[in-house]
Amino acid sequence: MSPDGTLAAAARVEALPRVTEAPRPAPFDWGAVVVHALLLACVAVIAFPLYYAFVISTQTVEEVIARPPVLRPSDHMFQNYVDAWTRAHMARLLWNSAVVAVVSAIGKIAISMLSAFAIVYFDFRGKAVAFWMIFVTLMLPVEVRIMSTYEVIGDLGWLNSYAGLTVPLMASATATFLFRQFYLTVPNELVEAAQLDGVGPLRFLWSFLLPLSWANIAALFVVLFIFGWNQYLWPLMITNTEAMRVVVIGLQDLIPRTGTHIPEWNVMMAAAMMALLPPVAVILFMQRWFVKGLIESEK
Repeated sequence: MSPDGTLAAAARVEALPRVTEAPRPAPFDWGAVVVHALLLACVAVIAFPLYYAFVISTQTVEEVIARPPVLRPSDHMFQNYVDAWTRAHMARLLWNSAVVAVVSAIGKIAISMLSAFAIVYFDFRGKAVAFWMIFVTLMLPVEVRIMSTYEVIGDLGWLNSYAGLTVPLMASATATFLFRQFYLTVPNELVEAAQLDGVGPLRFLWSFLLPLSWANIAALFVVLFIFGWNQYLWPLMITNTEAMRVVVIGLQDLIPRTGTHIPEWNVMMAAAMMALLPPVAVILFMQRWFVKGLIESEK
């Protein structure tokens, strides 16, 4: 066949209509539907009590005890929040809780960093025993240690004081363990380079380990702040004056002690919503560092 005939045949073949298969529709992803449904169900279960508490904080007592319950906000929000602020002395309660949460969180982080630094980077007799003695305290319930701690605080004269509220909360085996695990991931080359430069232990901690630990410190601060903010049993034992009450204990003072009065749940829920704001603000403000710290802790 001549070249011209070959080209003509090829042209005729290209001119023929091509049969193309229609694209198949993608199968319906039932897994995604189930996952999203479960996610929405979890959000509803978690968020509904908070929403209902907010709704109660805007209603009157009659609307709160009405059956069936009213699930829409009312127009008494401002009055209820003002009553809760004045009757519960919320300014003093929030200040005391903030002092306890911030001071105990900073103290826990500082002590845990130093103890983990000593366990990882120093060789001394009984190092393993010291670490396991710290770790074993995780297995002891708070109630086991609270009476002996109360006696020590009483002997020191720290009852009804910020020192008595915060110092016993500063020991944290959990934070020590987390910092120890993080320090073990630091390359040995960094330690050797610091030694060659003549860097001392505290300078190495301050200039090298501390900048590397900021994300972990932020994540721990969020957790420890919420832990200190929610303290109830220890402040209940260590304080017996109104001036040193924390917000969790102050909320119960809004509940009548006798059965002759109807509890004003609207005022109590208004106080509870105000007590909820500082932890939420800390979480929202430090959310990025909190997530980053959790991710780096898993590496």
